[in-house]
Amino acid sequence: MVHLLNKNNSIINHFIGEIRNVDVQGDRLRFKRNLERIGEIAALEISKTMEYENVEITTPLGLANVALLKSQPLLATILRAGLPLHQGLLNYFDGADSAFISAYRRHHKDGSFDIHVEYLSAPSIENKVLIIADPMIATGQSLVLTYKALLERGTPKHTHIVAAISSRQGIAYLQSHLPDNVSIWTGAIDEELTSKAYIVPGLGDAGDLAYGAKI
Repeated sequence: MVHLLNKNNSIINHFIGEIRNVDVQGDRLRFKRNLERIGEIAALEISKTMEYENVEITTPLGLANVALLKSQPLLATILRAGLPLHQGLLNYFDGADSAFISAYRRHHKDGSFDIHVEYLSAPSIENKVLIIADPMIATGQSLVLTYKALLERGTPKHTHIVAAISSRQGIAYLQSHLPDNVSIWTGAIDEELTSKAYIVPGLGDAGDLAYGAKI
């Protein structure tokens, strides 16, 4: 299931517009904060799909019945670009455990590349709601490999993938390579993916914009 967060006009349009805008995205602090805001909006929407239980709490003036989350999700992110989006999710699911994965493109002299998963730090995800943050879904290959690597830590009850911008091709790849109990939440979907796997119009390299260009 794919959820398009900008399907209906809302404040998320401003945040997506600013991370795309070359006149604004040079402000590194604002770029990271806007990704964080998109993560917060996604967290709110995902929270509506989760399980709750009624709990009686004591106020200064009496008792109140409140519907609280039965359990916190597990938040996973792909380093390094996913960190601001991850923080936005963590701002709302502030009791959640976190997992971190290093996955990157390994380029070859002929211009091709493959995806390499190098590092994984994660608690058990057995029967948990898993949320994976990656700001850009280009080909979708790194997310599929990340999901498979996380399965070494157990089988999640349900998985949510959160992205700021996705390519139509990347969404299709995820749908054909991931199980039915995976939901995708994305701020926008772009139609073009270049031969070098860059999303157009996209926004450029999210990791470089957030943390500086890499060699």
